[in-house]
Amino acid sequence: MGRYKADVVIVGGGIAGIVAAFDLLALGKRVLIVDRDNEANFGGLAKESFGGIWLVDTPQQRRFGIKDSPELALQNWLSFGEFEADGGVNDHPRRWAEAYVADCRRDVYDFLKGHDIGFLPMPLWVERGLYGNGNAVPRWHIVWGTGHRLAVRMIEVLRGRADAGKLELLFDHRVERLEVAAGRITGVSGTTEVDHVAFTVEAESTIIASGGINGDIARVRANWHPDWGRPPQTILNGSHQFADGLMHDVAAACGGQLTHLDRMWNYAAGVHHWRPRKPDHGLSLVPSRSALWLNWRGERFGPMPLVGGFDTRDLVGRICAEQRGYSWQILNRKIALKELAISGAEFNPNVRERNVRGFVVDTLFGNRWLYDQVTKNCADVVVAETLPELVAKMNALQGDNAVDEAAVRASVASYDSEIDRGPALYNDEQLRRIAHLRRWKGDRLRIANFQKIIEPGNGPLMAIRLFIVSRKSLGGIRSDQSARVVDATGAPIVGLYAIGEAAGFGGGGMNGLRALEGTFLGGCIYSARRAARAIGR
Repeated sequence: MGRYKADVVIVGGGIAGIVAAFDLLALGKRVLIVDRDNEANFGGLAKESFGGIWLVDTPQQRRFGIKDSPELALQNWLSFGEFEADGGVNDHPRRWAEAYVADCRRDVYDFLKGHDIGFLPMPLWVERGLYGNGNAVPRWHIVWGTGHRLAVRMIEVLRGRADAGKLELLFDHRVERLEVAAGRITGVSGTTEVDHVAFTVEAESTIIASGGINGDIARVRANWHPDWGRPPQTILNGSHQFADGLMHDVAAACGGQLTHLDRMWNYAAGVHHWRPRKPDHGLSLVPSRSALWLNWRGERFGPMPLVGGFDTRDLVGRICAEQRGYSWQILNRKIALKELAISGAEFNPNVRERNVRGFVVDTLFGNRWLYDQVTKNCADVVVAETLPELVAKMNALQGDNAVDEAAVRASVASYDSEIDRGPALYNDEQLRRIAHLRRWKGDRLRIANFQKIIEPGNGPLMAIRLFIVSRKSLGGIRSDQSARVVDATGAPIVGLYAIGEAAGFGGGGMNGLRALEGTFLGGCIYSARRAARAIGR
């Protein structure tokens, strides 16, 4: 049996665990990180992410004339998250939201900038709210280098500390139990992943930083929110393979409370990864705003069309309300070159590698590399020169005749004829939303200028079959303002803390029902720093 000892043991080597370890070392603590994955994947899901972080009143915002404030930001956060139903014994999520909004400039932005982690010059404007109840201004700040740079740089900083000798890392180790003595948590125990050798870690404080539940599709189904009806037949996995809720069960076995597990941040535009690293591995496409979004029969969603960038949760709900919980987007090559994007570090190499020239070329002239990757490799994509041929390929892909060519043709004809009438006469809600999106410089660079679907010289046509893809947990282990796990009475469990996605990014659900995209990485960093300070006190 392997026996280890530290002042603090952290379960999980994602960005939350890394930041917590960094701050704890600065406080003179001896720290041990235990992670189920291998060392090559140190950094967790953050390392795979696009690296967007929700921030308030930053130099990037001011540079573009954006007037933001914590007061406005909190108003948007609470409105979008529908917090009015919470309160009383479950007030921790709201308090965490208030604290994050007030402190994120200092504890996230300044902290990262101080460690040579920069951002793209212009913040992006996402989750505006279906009816304007979301972000009132652009707040989504993209790490220059994606989440890969964020994780790799913080690992460099962690390992480069003068006191790094007080840090120990155990990879391929699976924590299965919390150790309890004299009414407090005294460490963890489990087995190694490869050879199943038992181990224990004795520690004064234990931090759970193991991620959420969304890497276990069975748990996703079991906790499916009633707003979304029944779970669709196919749900792709876009989360971490070890974000399976094991540590949620371990915490609950010792009296920790789990809350809001039905609050998830799933995405509506998932496709199968053509180089999968786990079962049902899904990629989340950034939904093209100029594409027509159709249901499983090929009918356009309406009367309110589906358009990304406003309310991701609503997109998922609208699709799941259909008889079959998948959808299609119809577009052409010209639109795809301008708008096609996949979330994450893997398919954004110019941003990931901080290649300024490549990034500018792709933005101005179209991402031909990504278009070729998707059209040649993705099993959920078909291309054709004519609409009848495209519909035939859509039905062949699905293995039935569900897509109605007449319905697709009617939707395309109506949309294209609206564009032909000119901007002064646009009466289509999708075109109105595109016009609104294009007013912001950051969106205008990546959205086509009112592009028809069928137009000579802009083909071939393209259809993408889209599935719901599981991603992040908005609920989790309930914690107080010091990140201490609490029991059913609200009392802290001595020696036990939860941070990051395991704690619903703080308090068991600091986002409420919906999230203002980017609060995930930011919440991991912020909750990690609060936990370290509490332990230091």
